[in-house]
Amino acid sequence: MEIVQLYVVLISVQHILAVTWLYLAKQPSLRGTLQDSSACEGLKGLAEEQVRICQRQAEAMDSVKHGAELAIEECQHQFHNRRWNCSTLQGLQVFGKVAIQGTRESAFIHAISSAGVAFAVTRACSRGELEKCGCDRKIRGVSPEGFQWSGCSDNLSYGIAFSQAFVDNPERSRGISSSRALMNLHNNEAGRKAILSHMTVECKCHGVSGSCEVRTCWKVMPPFRKVGNVLKEKFEGATEVHPKRVGSRKLLVPKSSRFKPYTAHDLVYLVASPDFCDWDPHSGVFGTSGRQCNRTSQAVDGCELLCCGRGFRTAQAEVVERCSCKFRWCCSVKCKQCRHFVEVHTCR
Repeated sequence: MEIVQLYVVLISVQHILAVTWLYLAKQPSLRGTLQDSSACEGLKGLAEEQVRICQRQAEAMDSVKHGAELAIEECQHQFHNRRWNCSTLQGLQVFGKVAIQGTRESAFIHAISSAGVAFAVTRACSRGELEKCGCDRKIRGVSPEGFQWSGCSDNLSYGIAFSQAFVDNPERSRGISSSRALMNLHNNEAGRKAILSHMTVECKCHGVSGSCEVRTCWKVMPPFRKVGNVLKEKFEGATEVHPKRVGSRKLLVPKSSRFKPYTAHDLVYLVASPDFCDWDPHSGVFGTSGRQCNRTSQAVDGCELLCCGRGFRTAQAEVVERCSCKFRWCCSVKCKQCRHFVEVHTCR
């Protein structure tokens, strides 16, 4: 009995460690603060191997923190009008148990988080902030379209490799026989592919009087908002899967034969989501009571869906806005303050 209980505790700890590194987003700037190895050991939320990565590449840790911040901000933007709105908690489990339950919300958290680290580390490389990487110099010569590859292409291959080493480690330490680890690793990679598959080419013309006799181009990452939009679409079309033994390997396959096979770019999940209607502090679910809703909308932000059928309250709220703005030479804009009342609807 004791052995079984110990096993359950170990599994629980591993599940928690999978996402607690996001706690870095709530810590002060790490730039210049990790001068010795003991400083990395003092960072909350890191797994053992993540501490070692910190000790080897301390200069990159502020980028990891920024990646965690990007992920949380983008998650909250994408889900701001849904029942689960990516609310964060004070403890090490930034998103509570939502992040470790194997749901499609957990799939999105893992995808956007791994993308955030890849994006932030790549951006730091391009800006010359990291000694171990810089611009991607492998892209050289003349393209089939006739332009010259030059400039500073974003070194996404380095950012992806760092994200794989840092973000994937808690899952790999669990062993790839775990269904949850397989799910998380797949979604981590899908997040990184959302950046890779939307790289764009920027160019600059060179020539007399602005002509374009010579055109030099370089590759850049998409804005992180684009990455969030892509992953939100993948969230909406995520595939429910279950583990299946194929020879000596365990694979995740669609739960129903009616589901289309998923690709490396798609998100997958193991269990259906709760309805997120009611406050559940044990799971880190805030519920929707008190949330503002749209009375005229039939979508997820509408009062009927967001309030879970409980109804809503309507109140008058005073709004103060700038109005009657005029430009004054030179150089200011003078505005009046206009006050008006609007109806605000909140869930019961």
